[in-house]
Amino acid sequence: MAITIATFNVNSVKSRIPVLTEWFDREGAPDVLCLQETKCRDEDFPAYFFEDYYDHCVFRGMKSYNGVAVLSKREPDEVWFGLGDGEAAEREESENARVALARFGELFVLNTYIPQGKEIDNPDYPYKLRFIERVRGLLERRCSPEGLVVWVGDLNVAPTDIDVTNPKNKKDHVCFHEDVKKALAYAMEWGLVDIFREHLPEAGEYTFWDYRVKEALARNIGWRIDHVLGTKRAAALCRSVRVERELRALDKPSDHTAVTAEFDIEF
Repeated sequence: MAITIATFNVNSVKSRIPVLTEWFDREGAPDVLCLQETKCRDEDFPAYFFEDYYDHCVFRGMKSYNGVAVLSKREPDEVWFGLGDGEAAEREESENARVALARFGELFVLNTYIPQGKEIDNPDYPYKLRFIERVRGLLERRCSPEGLVVWVGDLNVAPTDIDVTNPKNKKDHVCFHEDVKKALAYAMEWGLVDIFREHLPEAGEYTFWDYRVKEALARNIGWRIDHVLGTKRAAALCRSVRVERELRALDKPSDHTAVTAEFDIEF
């Protein structure tokens, strides 16, 4: 039996209800949907909308920024929010709205919204690098590299030249700098592979097209910063990965689009 796991930085979940409605009505809702940048407090999350598609919905959010949610057609056995290491207590609220880990039987689904980092010389950049390293710590505490683990989300990292248009112009960008690539590589050394690239190895497969770039989608000037990673066991069970590019072309879209992966995993 196959299940679908999708990731989507919605850039305001309430604003993206028309886009989500069209997607679900056309293709059916994925079995597990991980949202990032929901941009609303928990009491304002539009759970009523998702009730027609999902039996369970867990989320943590903040007003105007951050926010993660895991929507699923079965109840998770366990859910954790945040990195859980106590390292940055002053940022606990923000980190809880950036990381969700849900267990469905032996399947762990990790949903993250990694900080963007702003600029190389901004204090948020070293925090971003450490944040990515701390995700590995979370995996080490909660999961096994021999198990079924799928890590999805907006990681704000384009790890290779084919993950961005005009890579030579972006070597000092906080999402493409060598330091951030190394941070992600270190996290993946725990036991993860790039499932997205195993199925979509060609250049031009992007997930984010900046609003500020004229006709970015039509000209395909973009980034791959939304990822599907997983343990070798999960990767071996993946049938396909699809970029839902048409969602970015709808009225009032997010600047990201969704990515859907299909797995031969009992759910």
